[in-house]
Order: sequence, then structure tokens, then C-alpha cells
Amino acid sequence: MDNEKRLDLSRVPKELTLLLALMKMNNGEDLLSNNEIFMDIDWDKFFLLVMHHRVHPFIYSKLKQMNGIPLHVVQSLCQEYKKNAFQMLHLSGEMEQICKLFIAHGIRPLLLKGPVLAVDLYGDVSLRASRDLDILIPIDDLDKVEELLVKSGYEKEGFTQTILNEWKWRQYHITYFHPQKRITIEIHWRLSHGPGKEPSFNELWGRKRISSLTSSPVYYLGREDLFLYLVSHGARHGWFRLRWLADIDQLVRQSINMKKLDLLMRKYHGMYIGGQALILASQLLNTPLCRKMQLLTGGSRSWRFAQDAIVYIKETKDLHTNPSQELYKHYKRYLFSIKSNQQRILFILSFLYPYQEDADTLMLPKHLHFLYFPLRPILWIWRKTKRQSFS
Repeated sequence: MDNEKRLDLSRVPKELTLLLALMKMNNGEDLLSNNEIFMDIDWDKFFLLVMHHRVHPFIYSKLKQMNGIPLHVVQSLCQEYKKNAFQMLHLSGEMEQICKLFIAHGIRPLLLKGPVLAVDLYGDVSLRASRDLDILIPIDDLDKVEELLVKSGYEKEGFTQTILNEWKWRQYHITYFHPQKRITIEIHWRLSHGPGKEPSFNELWGRKRISSLTSSPVYYLGREDLFLYLVSHGARHGWFRLRWLADIDQLVRQSINMKKLDLLMRKYHGMYIGGQALILASQLLNTPLCRKMQLLTGGSRSWRFAQDAIVYIKETKDLHTNPSQELYKHYKRYLFSIKSNQQRILFILSFLYPYQEDADTLMLPKHLHFLYFPLRPILWIWRKTKRQSFS
């Protein structure tokens, strides 16, 4: 990477600058010798920022070795660290039981994140925060999985299969919640929103790894597939949580087959967002990049995407929770900009495919559902006109 080229971080608040310094601090490094970085820190704001970015376990593991940090900050982070450690152990036990249940019924589960990722990337289940379990399965097993989860006490949340079946490619997961165990499971049949090309389940299963966390087999993504997934997930959310970037940092420090990774990133249109992730990781967290990884960071589009993400990283709240109108418009433009040309064409064409709201607007018998395609523009205009008349 060109060492002269740098991201513009001039508008990053000092609390975020301190957080980034702590995240990239080597073990045993004396950050306190840099007095300037600790000047005029709003420690309450710093604590909220750590929690927002979901890096509290990782940050506490560093702060507990340091002197000079306000005691209430260390104590608060210690409390959150312990809560997360218990949560991760709780999730680990449920993860093992659910995977055993699925496998016993001929279902192949692939863990996407959660405890297996904590152990794989950080070497300790307590050093990464997770609130739920994300499990990828073949789409043909969805009904069987739902039956098993419901029998196990889980309840489906906010999802209905539409009559036109566009959910199969527009959506990518269904959420289930266990009210007694207080555990959420997201069952995925795609890695991300459609439309778009991504590896098939059989391909991912063929490259799977087995976690060392549990006594019963728990399978998760191969290293190169994991990089593609994490990059796609982080880019789609504008990297507004540093936890996702920390995952990239830890993953890149492992052994990645760059030949396989290059093929995956090219085949599934991930070159520019891959470059974006590596630029952000190297510039914000000092992630070391090999020569082949540096080649991914050379494009101007990747640099533009990385700079765009700084807008979201410095936000102090969830990007999807009541953002300002200006930020929301910026984010919508950003989401379209990071798509490849092929992805943009598919995205635009997808609007021609009927939505469930078209069926809600005009109910047709099943044998006439094909009429929703030519009727979609008319139904869309009618809905928009009706909304404007009531506004």
C-alpha cells in the first residue's frame, strides 16, 4: 500500500481516537506515556462508545493491565466483560445442543458467527461479544428446522412467507427467540440480502472447518469464505461497529490462502469491498498486509468506500436506529455505490419483480399471480398517489 496515502480522520472525536489506539495497542505497550491522547477525554462518552462498537471484552482485556484509567470506567467494563463471558458460555452450550439436534435430523448446520468465531479469531470465547447465534442451512430444510426449533421452545419473530416467494432471494434469514433461555437464533439460507451471486451451501459445506470449542462437532466457514462473508457483512452495514473491523484484523493475521481468496473475491464481486475492509483495518488498527493483500487496496473505489465508512464509524449510535435524514440519504447512496456493475443491474431489475405489498394492494387468485408482473408499475403508482393524497 502507498504509505503516503491516508484516510482523512480529522473529524474523528478524541474518544474514538483513544479507542482505536487501545485496539491496536500491542501487549505490554505503555500507551499512558502518550499523555496527549488522554487529554480532555469524556470518559462517560468513551464508555458508551466502547459499548456501541461492541468491543468491550477486547478493550477490558487491555485496560485491566493499565494504570491511570478512571476506576469507574474499568469497573463498568469489568462488569460488562463478565456479563459477556456468561452470555458466551450460555450461547456455546445452546449452540452445541442445537447443532446436535439438527445433525441428528439430517440437517447440515454451518455457524457464521458467535462463540466459534470468538475462539477462532481471538483464542478465547470471552473476548468477543455476541448476542445471538447465526446458523446457515440449505433452504430446503427451512420447514424442518422451524419444526425442530418450535418443539424446542423457540418462537418465530416477525416473518411470513409471502405468496410470491420473493423472500427466498430478497431476504436471507428468519429470527427465532426462546423466551425462557433468552436466546435468539437467526436461521440463514443465504449469506446476505439478494439479489446477488454467492457461494452455494454445498460449496461452503465442502470447505467447512470443525470448531475446537465443543465436544460434539460444530461446523463453521472455511477461512477464505469467512473473509468474504465478514467483508460483505461489514461493508453492507458501513462498518459502523468496530467489532467487525477487529474481526478482519484478527482474521488477516491468520494464514489465508491468497490464491483461493482472490478467486472468491473476483467470482462474487468482492474486490472493491475487500479493498475497503483492508484499507480500514490497516489504517485504523495497523493490520499488517502481505503484498498480495496490498494489491486489493490500490483501487480508487476502495479508498472512496473506506473514506465513506468513516462517516458511519464515528457515529455514536446504531446506523439503522433513527439516523438523521441526511445520514440516511448518504447511507442509501453508499449502499448502491459499493455494488459491482452486475449487482447494480440485478438490484434495479429486482424492482420489476412483485412485492408482497402488490398482493396486499390487489388480491388475485393463485392462478392469476403472473399478472402481478405487468401490473406492478400501476400498483406502485396507485399506492404512491394514495399516500400523497393522505399526507
